[in-house]
Amino acid sequence: MISNKLKLFTLFICISLLSGCSLVRWQIDSAEDHLKSAGFEQRSLALEEGGTLSYWRGGKGQPLLLIHGFGGNAVTTWKNEMFELSKDYQVIAPDLTWFGDSFSAGEANLATQTQAIWQLVDELQLENVNIASISYGGFITFNMLNNNLQDDRINKAIIIASPGPYFSDDDLTALNQRFAVDSPEDFFVPKNSDELRRLFDGILVAPKMMPDFIADQIYQTYFSAWHKQKIAMIQSLQSDRDSLLEMPVTPTPTLLIWGEKDRVFPVKNGIYLSKKIQAPLVVIPNTGHGVTNEQPEMVVHLIKTFIESDTL
Repeated sequence: MISNKLKLFTLFICISLLSGCSLVRWQIDSAEDHLKSAGFEQRSLALEEGGTLSYWRGGKGQPLLLIHGFGGNAVTTWKNEMFELSKDYQVIAPDLTWFGDSFSAGEANLATQTQAIWQLVDELQLENVNIASISYGGFITFNMLNNNLQDDRINKAIIIASPGPYFSDDDLTALNQRFAVDSPEDFFVPKNSDELRRLFDGILVAPKMMPDFIADQIYQTYFSAWHKQKIAMIQSLQSDRDSLLEMPVTPTPTLLIWGEKDRVFPVKNGIYLSKKIQAPLVVIPNTGHGVTNEQPEMVVHLIKTFIESDTL
């Protein structure tokens, strides 16, 4: 027997299709309204180089920066974590430039992304900051930690599913082979809804069913804009890697979190990184690259435990 909730959901989809209403837009509005009801505010910062950095801020206490990765934005990556972590910390979750509601007039590379986050830290006058980041956000965190050798405002870092500078050209070749693409940007920057499905299949252990109209809406909402800049960001990572490797390893206490079944950056990358920077590594079973979406309760637990104590 079909439940009343399922009937209502089916009716809503039918009305949406007939009226041209976007189901994805409705989900975005619902998530943002929920965040606002929990005390979050969406604000924006005018960037020095031109452009705007959009960010969410809520909660009280020690500041905690949440930095997302490629695709989506702060809310799609961290929504569940934002609710829970804001009960104990002042949570700041920006949309990276050229994602979500943010953009920059600067060059599309890691330096521009990192400088935008530092501008936010300066604007909010944050001290003793903890950072949690995933995937590409981890590269930004590594860049900030290197700067932290002279600027000690970062307290602790939690890096999720990101090898930082410790990936090789052979790793990139293997990634291309796993996803049957010619280059990493072909995987990370989808150009249509079919390539979007390939991306979702690669980052999640069990991707949800995605009807064509939903795939099209997700692509148009999150992936259709700023293609040139996103491709440039991926292509510049090799030189960014080489620059980061020339810098000394940060002494900032760092925790690594990885999905056991990560196909983007396999767990062996996490093990290697753990040894290189002498940081503890937690591997979550039956989890892919999208750790924050697949295991939000575990992510919250690990972040809080690491921030509040010296050991796990």
